[in-house]
Amino acid sequence: FFKACCSKRICNGCTMAAAMRRGFTDCAFCRTPYSDNDADRLARIQTRVGKKDPAAMNSLGKEYYFGELGLQKDEQKAVNLWTEAAGLGSLDALYSLGVAYKSGEGVEQDMAKAAEFYERAAIRGHVGSRHNLGCNEYNEKGNFDRALRHWLISAKMGYESSVEAIKDAFMAGLATNAQYTE
Repeated sequence: FFKACCSKRICNGCTMAAAMRRGFTDCAFCRTPYSDNDADRLARIQTRVGKKDPAAMNSLGKEYYFGELGLQKDEQKAVNLWTEAAGLGSLDALYSLGVAYKSGEGVEQDMAKAAEFYERAAIRGHVGSRHNLGCNEYNEKGNFDRALRHWLISAKMGYESSVEAIKDAFMAGLATNAQYTE
């Protein structure tokens, strides 16, 4: 989970291990005490954004996109933050831009641009982007073989939705038994 204090993503196992050693009072990575309200959390994220932290920019973009942490929902501001974060190397921001362009929220809907953002993130290992490329090939282009290749890659990376997509394609007769069991 994303930590506003240090902009790190820390798994539950690491958080629990740190909690068992030190208690639930601070971040497992930077040891900053947890904030107990949205205003503090927002201030911490904004501080990291001011330091050009791409993970924090991506996070603040999500807060604006969904109107959370007391912020007014502002999809255009979210897209601007994601664009800057993507320029600084954030794969999650590339994914978020793909979602925005696919849905047309905050920007004009552009499926080609969405696929471009997904592809840029997938090439660098973003599993959700790889899955969405498969969905785009399957739903928009009707290219089942290419969709299956994308889903096989993301399924091997542990992405459950891709496993389900391969299963559905197998049940519909679009995937072979070898692809399904791979």
